[in-house]
This record gives sequence, C-alpha cells and structure tokens, in this order.
Amino acid sequence: MKLEGKVLIAQGGGPTAVINQSLVGATLESRKFPQVTRVYGALYGVQGIVNEQFVDLTQETTHNLELVADTPSSALLSTRDKPDEKYCQEIFKVLQAHGVRYFFYIGGNDSADTVRIVNEEADKAEYELRAIHIPKTIDNDLMMNDHTPGYGSAARYVASAFGGVNLDNRALPGVYIGIVMGRHAGFLAAASALAQKYPDDGPHLIYLPERAFHRDQFLADVKAVYDRYGRCVVAVSEGIVDEKGTPMITKLTDTVEKDAHGNVQLSGTGMLGDLLSDLVKQKLGIKRVRSDTFGYLQRSFLGCVSDVDQREAREVGERAAHYALWHNLDGSVSIQRTGFYSVNYRLEKLSDVARKTRLMPDEFINAEGNNVTDAFKFYLRPLLGSGFPSPYRLRAPMVEKILSQNP
Repeated sequence: MKLEGKVLIAQGGGPTAVINQSLVGATLESRKFPQVTRVYGALYGVQGIVNEQFVDLTQETTHNLELVADTPSSALLSTRDKPDEKYCQEIFKVLQAHGVRYFFYIGGNDSADTVRIVNEEADKAEYELRAIHIPKTIDNDLMMNDHTPGYGSAARYVASAFGGVNLDNRALPGVYIGIVMGRHAGFLAAASALAQKYPDDGPHLIYLPERAFHRDQFLADVKAVYDRYGRCVVAVSEGIVDEKGTPMITKLTDTVEKDAHGNVQLSGTGMLGDLLSDLVKQKLGIKRVRSDTFGYLQRSFLGCVSDVDQREAREVGERAAHYALWHNLDGSVSIQRTGFYSVNYRLEKLSDVARKTRLMPDEFINAEGNNVTDAFKFYLRPLLGSGFPSPYRLRAPMVEKILSQNP
C-alpha cells in the first residue's frame, strides 16, 4: 500500500560537515515519488516540530539544494532536546495534524530513540506512518554501523590538525596536548594517529575513554617519549575516565561545570587540557608545555571535508527515502563495509540503535592503552577521502663542520 501524504525531515544534535548531504538526499529522492504531496523541513529539530516551524522544501530549487548539500553544519538548524514519551506524543500530534506520513530524522542514538517512540505512538493510534532514522555523528558511536556520516570529515580535520601540530612541535620541541571530542567513544581522538608518517612523528601518545586513565602512568609515558625524542605530542579524548569510570576532569579539579542534561562538561571549557599541562610542568619539570581544546572546530570545519563522507551521507539520505517510500518500512539506515573500500546500506531495527553506544574495538587499541594499532589506521584511512595531505622532510646531507667538532 502506498501512503499518500507529506514528508517531514529534521536534523538533531551536533552539526557535522556533511549532514546537509543527507538532508538533500532525502529531499530530492522524496520529491520523485507521486504519493508525496509536500516535503517539509523542521527548523530546530524536534523543538521545531512541536512548534510547527516548517519550511516547504518542495518549493526549494534543486540548484540551491545542491549548494546547501556542500555546506557544513545543519541547514535546518538543530536542538539538544532529548524527547521523552510525553514529548514524542506532542511530536506525533503535529505530524498527524499536518498529514505527515513519512518522518525522517537525521541524528545520533538519541535521535534514533525519538524515531522509535514516535513510531510506537503512531502504531497505538493506528496511524500509518513510516519513520526512518538517518545516521549522523562525528563520534562514530552508532551501533550496527561500520562508521557513521560526519565521522570521516571530522577525523580528517583531527588528523590534519595533528599533522600540523607535529610539524610545529618538531621545529620547536616541547610537550603538546590536544583535547578531542568523544565522551564515551575514542574514535575521533584515535583519528589523530593518521598524522603519523615518519617513525618519530606524533601523536606519540593517544588516550581514549575505552581504557582507564592513570595519572602516574600518563606522566611516565610522557617522560619516556620526551627522553627519547626531546619532545612529545599527545592526543586525549575528552571522555577519559579512571578505573571506576569517573571522568578524569573531576579527579583533577574540584570545580566542574555541567551541561543542560546534567552531564559533566568535558572539553568545552578547555579545563582538561590546562590541568594535564600543569601536571606535566609540575611533576616532570618540562617548561615548554602547551594544550589546545579542539571543541567545535572539528565538527563543521569549512574546506576540510572528506569526499567519501559526503558521498555516503548523501546516500543514507537517499536510502531512507527508498526504504520508506518504495518498501513501506521503518528503521535506521546503517553503513556496512563490504570490501577495501566499498560499502552497502542496510535497514536496522530502531531498538538496536536507539540510546546505545558503540565503542572502539579492542583490536584498534594497543596493549598499553596509550595508542592505536595498524588495524585502526587501515580501518580509518579510506574514510578520510582523497587528497589527504602528507608532510615531507628535507633529505639533504649535513655539511662537515670546520670551526668546531662534536665532543
């Protein structure tokens, strides 16, 4: 049975460099089907749905949609609202009132849960509604996916940034600590490893939430690298925890901030980098120690976008329309790796994705828990896309000294 009615598309959570590819993919594919009467976009995610803040994407030109597709961040704007059952009931009432029969929500695991609850509300009301979750997150932490749209571009930025940091640190040696997003999963901080080309390249140390962080071992690791190379570059995931799962930022200071959902504010304040830098200075006596918090920079950086990420983000949006409009199905679109390098797409149960977190597999993390393995590098490299920059060094021989000799 073909359902006749409107399509509604929304974007939720943190923006990415390619989320608009998914929006445009779902929009243009939906506009091809005769049973679709209108394609609406909800401003400000689920918040915009309950407030009926819709734009009519049916009246947008294809040319401008293509320009928007290549533009980072959320064109429909976003929200951090995490709807509960009552909130989702309000969402459903709006969908029903506007004759929406197809609901596409682009976001992470919380967005998948919203789609699941709204779908259940439609079933209770015996209202025919096809609801599809379209994956998106730079954290790369959605279950059932090999990787997620948004991660490849953010990883490309992180790897490029650490490549530049490594060059800087080699020219003027010291200790550098970069704090990267990732509350529970370390995929993004791990991407810094793709900056390594020469044997002594940084990051020399990488710390992830999947392994307990020990302050004394961290200091010993930094000292060992510094003694060997005269410098040390460190990548740290904002979500590092101790053996009890307590965020390290709460162990290093008595003053912590919390976000709107009651979660400990991690890298957003820059505090974690400052605390680790001070620790190295005080305990190891190294004078030149610097830290940066990447923060929002890694999410929607203009001009540092993976073409592979763009292509796949476009296709998950298109596939969502196909599953709903051709096959009359609900679920969550996932990306499956089928070769080196190729992918296919599959529809998963919403309950298998909603409110669950995928972590870095053990084979991606070294035995010491302070770096990644080659298996992870092979996994990530195709996702960074074509034209990934590579640094080079001078190879000219040294000129023999005349006025002084080495002792």
